[in-house]
Amino acid sequence: MERVDLAVVGAGAAGLMAAIQAGRRGRCGSVVALDGARRLGAKILVAGGGRCNVTHDTVDETAYAGSSPKAIRKILRRFGVEDTVRFFGELGVELKTEETGKLFPVTDRARTVLDALLRAADETGVSVRFPRKVARIERGEEGFTLRGEWGSLQAARVVVAAGGRALPKSGSDGSGYGLVRALGHSITERVTPALVPLLLAKGSPLLALSGLSTEAELEVRSSTGKRLARLDGSTLCTHFGLSGPGPMDVSRHWIDARLDDPGARLVVNWLPGETRESLDGQLRELGRGSPVRLLSRRLPERLARTLCDIAGVGSGDLTREQRKALVTAAVEMELPVIGDRGFTHAEVTAGGVPLSEVRLETMESRPCPGLHLCGEILDVDGRIGGYNFQWAWASGWLAGDSVDPAP
Repeated sequence: MERVDLAVVGAGAAGLMAAIQAGRRGRCGSVVALDGARRLGAKILVAGGGRCNVTHDTVDETAYAGSSPKAIRKILRRFGVEDTVRFFGELGVELKTEETGKLFPVTDRARTVLDALLRAADETGVSVRFPRKVARIERGEEGFTLRGEWGSLQAARVVVAAGGRALPKSGSDGSGYGLVRALGHSITERVTPALVPLLLAKGSPLLALSGLSTEAELEVRSSTGKRLARLDGSTLCTHFGLSGPGPMDVSRHWIDARLDDPGARLVVNWLPGETRESLDGQLRELGRGSPVRLLSRRLPERLARTLCDIAGVGSGDLTREQRKALVTAAVEMELPVIGDRGFTHAEVTAGGVPLSEVRLETMESRPCPGLHLCGEILDVDGRIGGYNFQWAWASGWLAGDSVDPAP
């Protein structure tokens, strides 16, 4: 049976980073990365609309959910944004910062990022093999045995970077959870889609606005009206519901809230910064002016007309009831969300292995020494905008940098 010093399970962003850094350290000897996908780097290639949003200009623990912020911060500080920019610069990938704070390769091609990672892996002596889906990892006296339909190999050390359940066609199908459970780890009770488009009830007038995008403020409220989360961002109306950065960011909070409280609601303010009182005042001063024209100063006209239709507002002076209805539709509309598009369309997974089960200095497993974990398999999920890639780079680098040779 083939024996290697380090086997990395999963050759996505975190796995490649771990393998490259371990190879660069040169302390482990032979490094093999195994991936079950027939096409490597699918998540990298589709990220950022095919441009790959490598990171964000400012990253801290407040952009993440899941495990404790203190634990997340400790890992992010070991390999920050400047380290990511330097790392890719050394690979020949120059990054640019856009107005949103997102960093992309200057080529605007995700392939640039993936090719650079694979080239770096090759140059550091990492053997990347696919499709090589690992079905089992067994712990023995001399390390680990990895098995699959392709055969088996022995490794003194293992890094698991098998991902979560989001975008299963990429190979991130949740099978990694079974691997680490067998080695003593637990998985959070909830494993749900995050950064996922939301579905609206049939008949919602917003469905007729497919293709329309505007800035909006989204708020998750409990059944008692308590604010649970508030996020803003570009909101895209589609034929099935809502997508874009705002809805996708808020999705994990809405899903989580509904599991605890089926009466939880998602409320949208189409006029960020406006309140019921401020908009009501503007409508009072409008006289016989056009409400559509007033709203169209800040909103796409199609949306402005739809809001007036929802409120039953036509031309002429507004009645008190019409004014109140229009205010509600514009700044406090309850969205008829009936679900989400699931893991198939999610960009990341909420849930996974709690960070309390790994040593934060090394990403080494507490219940299974010699095993390291990194990336999406851990209970950490970030906002849209490069945060999840930064988590992959940071946790992957730390895992690869900390792997010691077998005693």
